[in-house]
Amino acid sequence: MNAHQGAAPALKQTLGTFQLWGIAVGLVISGEYFGWSYGWASAGTLGFTITALFIAAMYATFIFSFTELTTSIPHAGGPFAYSKRAYGPLGGYLAGAATLIEFVFAPPAIALAIGAYLNVQFPAVDPKTAAVGAYLVFMTLNIVGVHVAASFELLMTLLAIFELLVFMGVVSPGFSLGHFVKGGWSGQDSFSVAAIPGMFAAIPFAIWFFLAIEGVAMAAEEAKDPRRSIPIAYICGIITLVLLAVGVMVFAGGAGDWTKLANINDPLPQAMKIIVGEHSNWLHMLVWLGLFGLIASFHGIILGYSRQIYALARDAYLPRYFAKIHPRFHTPHRAIIAGGVVGIAAIYSDELIKFGGQTLTANIVTMSVFGAITMYILSMMSLFKLRRTAPDMHRPFRAPFYPVFPAFALAGAVVCMATMIYYNLLVFGIFAAFMAGGYGFFLYTKDSRQQHAALTSADAA
Repeated sequence: MNAHQGAAPALKQTLGTFQLWGIAVGLVISGEYFGWSYGWASAGTLGFTITALFIAAMYATFIFSFTELTTSIPHAGGPFAYSKRAYGPLGGYLAGAATLIEFVFAPPAIALAIGAYLNVQFPAVDPKTAAVGAYLVFMTLNIVGVHVAASFELLMTLLAIFELLVFMGVVSPGFSLGHFVKGGWSGQDSFSVAAIPGMFAAIPFAIWFFLAIEGVAMAAEEAKDPRRSIPIAYICGIITLVLLAVGVMVFAGGAGDWTKLANINDPLPQAMKIIVGEHSNWLHMLVWLGLFGLIASFHGIILGYSRQIYALARDAYLPRYFAKIHPRFHTPHRAIIAGGVVGIAAIYSDELIKFGGQTLTANIVTMSVFGAITMYILSMMSLFKLRRTAPDMHRPFRAPFYPVFPAFALAGAVVCMATMIYYNLLVFGIFAAFMAGGYGFFLYTKDSRQQHAALTSADAA
């Protein structure tokens, strides 16, 4: 019997194409609401625009290439399964652990932004308390069932897109290109070589515009027709996100003094406040509806990290305890709770995570991005490897313009990794420590499995 099918109950195939598109966009859309504006602090508006366009091109080529892997190997572990197929257990561990760090560290940053938005409306509400409350509510919703969770995700995503369009419409009467370009090159009005380091330093925050879209791959085992629906969801999703990212960034920067929007968790309400005033009903509406975007990503990434923990545990890369499926709801409830515990701990780890002159949110974002970039590199390497070693593997979708698209995505990811290490050496050290600690557990469990197999064979003999 297949190991993936040996445990009952199992994940249920209930997700359609529209729901998968909702997950693809919903996973990412909080990146249009906050996080990206930290890039303005180092690169300025124009410098960050160049960085963001480069990252958008990297993501577009990556998604077109990644979809080949997703449709060829539909698996709840996503990148873990692709790298394991290409490079064996070690490759599987590296990709799985990197993806897990990406998806476990993204939700605390989003939860803190949810708390910041609520604090605007209710100053007495502590942002961290609200963040923990968000974890409890949406972990529960994810446990109840994937179809319910995906339907809720789709609704939140549609409302979030509507709100971003409303934001652009409301601030457009006060938009000025002069505001956007003033000091747009790392504080200078004209480009100089001195602006380039700031553009590289802003890479993590440009990635935040698109981070986690690859999480749809982790719903592959729950999709009705993954080989058809996932390519449509991915391609439509990346187009939606690029258009929204450019629109939000340009309209926010043109609303007034953009320097006041850098290094804060709620740039859109603050940008709108410049145009409509502090007591406008438009502002209150933005705060409330803005929560939908944050909730969509927060809720969707919980779905993503839980499937990654579940898949790794199912293959004994993590304790098998986390591979348990809820007998009634058919969801990996223990994996959902485990990721939530880590996220809540991160929210209260100010002294550990707030260092290097960066805010708590900025460092959590950077940690998540390190995981993502590592996974992107391994995924593109796996694509090239499998094209050589498994030429006859069924590929319902093939990467267009091969090998140019995957090569560009791989090269872009390598550039991102190198520059991020240079500008965030301490965060990278912590990321590497997580990876090394997990590898120690991987080796321990590998030895345990081998010993168990040897004893079983001896008893049988």
